[in-house]
Amino acid sequence: MKQFKEIVLGLIIILVFGWIITFIYKQESAKANKELAKKMAEISPRGGPPETIDGLMQAIALYEDQIERNVREGAQTGVYWKILATRLADGSRPQHNAALEALEKAIYYNTEDPVLYYLTGVSAAHIAKSKVGFSNNAQREAEHYYQLSENGYLRALELDITYTKAMYGLAILYVYELENRHTEAIVHLERILQLEPSNIPAMFVLATAHYLNRDFAEAVEVYDRIISRTRDRKIKEEAENNKDIILGLMYG
Repeated sequence: MKQFKEIVLGLIIILVFGWIITFIYKQESAKANKELAKKMAEISPRGGPPETIDGLMQAIALYEDQIERNVREGAQTGVYWKILATRLADGSRPQHNAALEALEKAIYYNTEDPVLYYLTGVSAAHIAKSKVGFSNNAQREAEHYYQLSENGYLRALELDITYTKAMYGLAILYVYELENRHTEAIVHLERILQLEPSNIPAMFVLATAHYLNRDFAEAVEVYDRIISRTRDRKIKEEAENNKDIILGLMYG
């Protein structure tokens, strides 16, 4: 008998508990429905959704116009941020920290513009080089901005695989700024020269990358290419001097 009473009591508790849960669920559902209805009313003409097909079509047209207007305004805002970032980065006194902030705003409005990511790579690299030890976190901050620079260039190339400026920026980063990354630069530099066979700056960086990789013969070949293609006397002299230095290392 005692066991029977305990079973009945347990069933009553379960039923009561279930009723409470159901009541709470219905209350929450009603509250959610009221909130949804309120939101629909707030965004609908005259405080409520249209009741006819024609009314719905008119409301859709109205909201489409509003959305298109917002998109146009957002795109224009992104263009202004892009212009501002470019001027901040390219001025007589570049302000790369401010440029980076403007670029973040511009990317918010246009996430598929490779130029914005290229400019991010440029400004972030400049900021990284400015971290010369004014704070205890200087090294960590420099690493952060170098990583941001690399990510910017790589994202630019994801969006445009023929973007030679991004390839060149990445190569500069790998050859001159980041340790033991010069081998990675060679792929990007050779790609540049496939697209732009007379790109002398890219040839100089490629020769340096081969030199750092101790591929002296390849470096000499690149300097020979520079010498044969340039008409600038100073550039030719620089290439000849660099070539002589490497030949001296090769043959003593």
